Amino acid sequence: MGPNGREIRDGLNRLVAGTTGLKHDGRFHEPNLDGTAGDYISFDSWEWPQGVGLYGLIKLWLFTDRDDLRQLVEDWYTRRIDAGLPQINVNTTAPMLGLSVLWAKTRDPRWQPVLDDWANRVIAELGRTPEGGFEHHVSDKVNHDELWDDTLYMVALFLASYGQASGRRELVDEASRQFLVHTRYLADPQTGLWFHGWTFDGRHNFARARWARGNAWITAGLLDLFDLADLAIPVKDFLQGVLVAQVDTLLSLQAPSGAWNTLLDDPTSYEEISATAGIGYGLLKGYRLGLGTPAWRDAGLKALQVVMDNIDETGTVGNVSYGTRMGHDLQFYKDIPIQPTGYGQALAILCLSEGLEHVGQEGQPA
Repeated sequence: MGPNGREIRDGLNRLVAGTTGLKHDGRFHEPNLDGTAGDYISFDSWEWPQGVGLYGLIKLWLFTDRDDLRQLVEDWYTRRIDAGLPQINVNTTAPMLGLSVLWAKTRDPRWQPVLDDWANRVIAELGRTPEGGFEHHVSDKVNHDELWDDTLYMVALFLASYGQASGRRELVDEASRQFLVHTRYLADPQTGLWFHGWTFDGRHNFARARWARGNAWITAGLLDLFDLADLAIPVKDFLQGVLVAQVDTLLSLQAPSGAWNTLLDDPTSYEEISATAGIGYGLLKGYRLGLGTPAWRDAGLKALQVVMDNIDETGTVGNVSYGTRMGHDLQFYKDIPIQPTGYGQALAILCLSEGLEHVGQEGQPA
């Protein structure tokens, strides 16, 4: 018996409180290239973990129609935009996804000039690899000629969302191109899983790490891409095949607990809950949309349960690995410390929200 609707709603309420209460305690010192302090934890910082967190809150608002959530995120964007936006890179683009989804729903005229300007600058200014992929430039490092799977979630989903909502087809086409180029170099044809990164300097996949959260960005990101924008039929058909190939292997690697290990194919690496939440969300959503078998739903519900088991009384998600740079050996991934983060919170919110679509079936109480 899995969780019921009341338990899931209680978990979601706690997750909101836990997300907005995140604070940097000084444990990680990661200054940005421009000399400013990097804060990848506190809710009020404009960075990629907070961007994913806001997307989770906005998706929860769309699901529940809770005015307090809309007010929370609108106030966040107002404060941050008034304070001045940071330099553009892959990771500072992440908060634009939530803003785009918010604007698509409300059409509030405050947001469109910000979205338009940022989208134009993404196209014109982000570094490119050979074949036109976005280089994984971030606030504290320029990863020259490198493709990372994170980039698709942080940039391409924003272009797809805003392109669809604004009628700017060229942005949807750019998002499609990014998914295709990244698939070419990061999707492992042997297993269907995705490698963390690729470099054109030496043309290799670094440690060939089949890293769990990177794969979660793909499972969740592909399903959200299909929702956010109308893709050309051959592109959508191709990417659905990529998704099914990945999930087929993910199903075989799920631990007895319902979680996935931080290195998917290494059971000696620790079980990691942000990846488990993202993959669980994708499995449940994929089943609901008719892309997967009942095995997707079963594995997704097991993931949902272990995610809920890792939410403490303050609404903080435990056993989440901290932001992970590109590893040059597999041990690097096993040594990443555990730290509550905005993306851990958001992926849990997505997983629980999608879970509400599935309880009440097959004898589960709603």
